[in-house]
Amino acid sequence: MYVKVLQETSGRYAPSRILSFDIAHVFKTFQLIESKGHISRDLLCQELNLGEGSIKTLIKHLKMQDLIETSRIGTKMSGKGNRIFSHILSSVPKECVLPKCSVALGKYNYAVLLKQMSLAVKSGIEQRDAAIKMGALGATTLFYTNEKFIIPGTKYDTLKREPHIRQLLVHKLRPEYRDVVIIGSDDTDKRVAELAAKNAALLTVMSHDKHI
Repeated sequence: MYVKVLQETSGRYAPSRILSFDIAHVFKTFQLIESKGHISRDLLCQELNLGEGSIKTLIKHLKMQDLIETSRIGTKMSGKGNRIFSHILSSVPKECVLPKCSVALGKYNYAVLLKQMSLAVKSGIEQRDAAIKMGALGATTLFYTNEKFIIPGTKYDTLKREPHIRQLLVHKLRPEYRDVVIIGSDDTDKRVAELAAKNAALLTVMSHDKHI
């Protein structure tokens, strides 16, 4: 259900209007509200890297889906919003900043964990394209199997020579067998790297749900 809600929230209601936000911005908005209780439009502009007009439209779409409530002190999640957010976190529960390394080639890198989604990933190209759509440098997709991080289509332990990076991912994300890690990368903006990883992760979930 939450996949459909995310799609509808980030979709166009007027055919002539092109939106500048995506499902990743919706997810990030939920996270910001969850961490702060209420959130202002100014903070959303800053954290989501969007203009005032785009934030106004995003809030309008969230309200149309009954996902938020607004008042003089700011915006908070509704009961429905909290339920949808909980469902998202069941699939995308952990994330972390990652330094530049062999699997994270940007100046800024952000890793997101996807639970039990290895069967939803083919080559990783779809995830890379989803990241590029957000304006990022790209994305790297890794499977976690037999306590190794493996690039799709190979059997090679890609972090064998970088145990400190492997340890960081294991410590921060707590991956399990058949989990997936997607790393968004960008050279100019850490917010873009984060949103790229989130967008690739959520599109992977959507692709998985279409085939079950």
